[in-house]
Amino acid sequence: MITKQKGTTDIYGIKGKKWLYINQVIEALCQKYNYEYMRTPIFEATELFHRGVGDTTDIVTKETYDFKDRGDRNITLRPEGTAGIVRSYIENKMYGDATQPVKVFYNGTMYRYERPQSGRMRELTQFGCEVLGCDDPYIDAEIISIPVQLFRLLGLKEVKVNINTLGDQESRDNYRNALIEYFKPHIDTLCEDCQSRFNKNPLRILDCKVDGDKDLLKNAPKITDYLNDSSRIRYNKVKEYLELMEIPYNENPNIVRGLDYYNHTVFEIEASVEGFGAQNVLAGGGRYNTLVENLDGPHTPAIGFACGLDRLLLALESEDIELNIHNQLDAYIMYVSDTEKEYAITLCQTLRMSGFCVELETMNRSLKSQFKQADRLNSKFLIILNDEDIKNKEIKIKDNVTKEEQTITEEELIDYLDMNV
Repeated sequence: MITKQKGTTDIYGIKGKKWLYINQVIEALCQKYNYEYMRTPIFEATELFHRGVGDTTDIVTKETYDFKDRGDRNITLRPEGTAGIVRSYIENKMYGDATQPVKVFYNGTMYRYERPQSGRMRELTQFGCEVLGCDDPYIDAEIISIPVQLFRLLGLKEVKVNINTLGDQESRDNYRNALIEYFKPHIDTLCEDCQSRFNKNPLRILDCKVDGDKDLLKNAPKITDYLNDSSRIRYNKVKEYLELMEIPYNENPNIVRGLDYYNHTVFEIEASVEGFGAQNVLAGGGRYNTLVENLDGPHTPAIGFACGLDRLLLALESEDIELNIHNQLDAYIMYVSDTEKEYAITLCQTLRMSGFCVELETMNRSLKSQFKQADRLNSKFLIILNDEDIKNKEIKIKDNVTKEEQTITEEELIDYLDMNV
């Protein structure tokens, strides 16, 4: 028997219905915020992620699925969504559009070769939003508000918004130098990964998963002490707008995020879910004002976030949150004879085209077994056909909850279902 690959999952049954519902909520929410759907390829040139995500990141150095195609091109399955969005923005010259900023959302699979565990898969699904072409601090607050609003709509109330700023390039350079001086006497005590990060990107040491609880990291210099005036003013504006939008937040100076392209605002949103373990970050993102330029586009301020939907569904299930999914069949059409079957097919199609969720018997079961099947499908109504009623243009319908049964005319059926479904 061939089985699914390690780090992947099959989504079906009730989980499939939950998945569809979450995606419907996402689409409706993004429309309210005036974000347009954007889809980019699952695979891109490897160079895009090396230049975009960063050569020193764990994603690029350890986790990407890289291969050469039959044309000897270096290809990578996308590990995240932002780089592909930016590549498309540049390639399609969206920066020249009259309507600015460009506000898009995406929803698709990403691929990371890492050790599978609860909330961490090799094939994962991410929903994200990106705004390109706007540097207004309000947009930072808006981007943070979208996943917060999503979690509220789904019933996940206990979330914590953690924010930080990395400042502009001047602030970041000053902070980088301070970190090098601070960690230099202790470099031998750091994990192997952090020792390699020391010269390349010392900010990433603060994001260490091995040494994260050490006092050395907890007592490291804070970025807020190295912000210049313009960066500090900008950060204060973001906080002011979050307060106006009634989004509580917690300042965490150790948030640097795992990708090299961030500057200014960065944030993570955690779920306060009991027993959820270390994988409690549901969404995260930040501003990347230099990424478009680094990928050969014009200078373009931008910001975005990504939300792991696999992890979000885990959080909802851990909290026993009931989603408002349609888990009931409107009607199940039952019959026995071939004549009844022909009528059932026509009737089924008519009802479906009228907007009802309908199923009909296809397994040649006895009438008794069809009643059991209707129960398994959680059908609200049973439409029980017989040749005599068909001749009289009548239909027998039974409420599968109250068990009330009545005979109505063909013309009355759609109105009856409209009033009672």
